[in-house]
Amino acid sequence: MSLGKRVRGTLFALGIFILIILYWLAVFYATEWIFTYMNKRPPEVVVQLINCIGGMFLWGITMACLGRFFRSEQMKFFQSLIHAIRSMSRGDFNVFVDSNPHNGPFVELVDSINNMAVELGQLEKMRQEFISNVSHEIQSPLTSISGFSRALQNEMITPAERKHYLEIIEAESTRLSKLSDNLLKLSSLESQHHPFEPKSYRLDKQIRNHILACEVQWVEKNIEMDIELEPVTLIADEDLLGQVWTNLIHNAIKFTPVGGTIGVHATSNRKEAIIRISNNGACISEEDLPHIFERFYKADKSRNRASGGNGLGLSIVKKIIDMHAGTISVESKPEEMTTFIVRLSLPE
Repeated sequence: MSLGKRVRGTLFALGIFILIILYWLAVFYATEWIFTYMNKRPPEVVVQLINCIGGMFLWGITMACLGRFFRSEQMKFFQSLIHAIRSMSRGDFNVFVDSNPHNGPFVELVDSINNMAVELGQLEKMRQEFISNVSHEIQSPLTSISGFSRALQNEMITPAERKHYLEIIEAESTRLSKLSDNLLKLSSLESQHHPFEPKSYRLDKQIRNHILACEVQWVEKNIEMDIELEPVTLIADEDLLGQVWTNLIHNAIKFTPVGGTIGVHATSNRKEAIIRISNNGACISEEDLPHIFERFYKADKSRNRASGGNGLGLSIVKKIIDMHAGTISVESKPEEMTTFIVRLSLPE
């Protein structure tokens, strides 16, 4: 119990004691005046009994008035709680219950309701943003597919134009399929039921295999690969981390200019493995860095759209790294490399 509560409790008890004394004195002097006025005094036992009953009567009236007042205040307090809970049940999370330290044990309840309203409000905002983003990402390729499908019905278009329109329709269909796949994958990762099967394996060999699997893409853009992979043995889910390296390496290739450079470095110490994947493409602005792992967030919307991105790849990466109790961060400054840094704990 805090010092303030102890002081308030002591003052309250002292006030009750003083009030009882005042009531007894008031009854005592009142009865003495009455007996003097009537010039008749009953036996002392009766006098004391009258004084006690009178004092208790005044005390009872006072407690009844105070009880009525406090019950009224408590009813207002409970009504405010009920109103807040009913509002939240209807989907209105813009509620706040005033926290009064005199509410005693209900202070924590009030704080919990206010915190719940804030968190549910944030979840509702995220849900609305998610629906809006999904609708936008789906609507855009559907509009392209619909438009170019109508264009194909024109018998006057040339074979070259027809081939171009069909390629666009195929690309947009692939983009829709990838969006659906990423949404299902992210939903599965967040459901807590996604298979998680850690085992011991060589991390450096896994990353090297993923780099070689992307060879066609980086050779096509004439990208110089700066690779330095120390032998690292890790206990993790190999398939899930494979998705991490695929996404990060594909992103690096996507945003690296023709003839640019990509660096993939893996080092370790006694506690953790550190993987750095960098590229010399355009830097990420400071205002975009805190949001880079959010769903559907695109630092450069036009560039991502042209490359077929949907803003879910890095969200999936972040979720997988979190499942492994690791961390991922980004460093990006003008005229410098943009680097994604992954840290994973090593077995002791």
